[in-house]
Amino acid sequence: MTRYARRTRRTLQVTGVGVAALLALSACSSGSDSSSKKDSSSSASADSSKKLTGTVTVFAAASLKESFTTLGKDFEKAHPGTKVTFSFGGSDTLAASITGGAPADVFAAASPKTMAIVTDKRDGKGTATAPSTFVRNQLEIATLPGNPDKVASLKDLTKSGLKVVLCDKTVPCGAAAQKALDASKLKLTPASYEQDVKSALTKVELKEADAAVVYKTDVKAAGNKVEGVEFPESANAINDYPIALLKDAPNAEAAKEFIALVQSPEGQKVLTAAGFLKP
Repeated sequence: MTRYARRTRRTLQVTGVGVAALLALSACSSGSDSSSKKDSSSSASADSSKKLTGTVTVFAAASLKESFTTLGKDFEKAHPGTKVTFSFGGSDTLAASITGGAPADVFAAASPKTMAIVTDKRDGKGTATAPSTFVRNQLEIATLPGNPDKVASLKDLTKSGLKVVLCDKTVPCGAAAQKALDASKLKLTPASYEQDVKSALTKVELKEADAAVVYKTDVKAAGNKVEGVEFPESANAINDYPIALLKDAPNAEAAKEFIALVQSPEGQKVLTAAGFLKP
């Protein structure tokens, strides 16, 4: 065999080894791509399985109406295919409905006492998971626009001839108002007791009452329909607002996400803009 032939043979052998190595690398790369695509597909499938759908039913204190309605729309926009429905009213009435078996996913009350009606029920029906405080609220006097009766204090509400309405004592805003009156040693006989804070405010808006003790958030929501008067005693009667996921919630996963939105910085921004205090 000539020297040229031997050199050519060695060159072919080396080339063959290189080609084999390239083929092996190509196979590994192909397998890696396939595995990567499979993992990506699995991840997409997992994300898809977490997509929220269906209706979230929220029972919430009347004073939360404006801010929760806004948050409900935000939630639906963030989770296409979901719908948030609300039942607003006096916290005690809502609690009674829940313990009576009304189907709901979330309960947001205006006081820990009314939340306890739900969480402390012993037969397990309609009970809730551990609640957490998400905002606080403070009382304010709502008067007719321009404050024609010159109400400047809680004591002024006891003036003869002044028609004042309060929330019922079983409702958080009524219990807080009574606490402020008791602390000031004031006695007030209202023209009527209303079943929720919005009903009390409406009496003033319709000029059926001269004043009402409501929440600051309600005065703010009413705009120029009423005038707000702050009073120092309200600092001793601030209500904590708890929220909880109800056990046996029909749409628990979506309900958890709604609660997360309420407690998130975005949710808190909406609530503080409405006049609520941070927890």
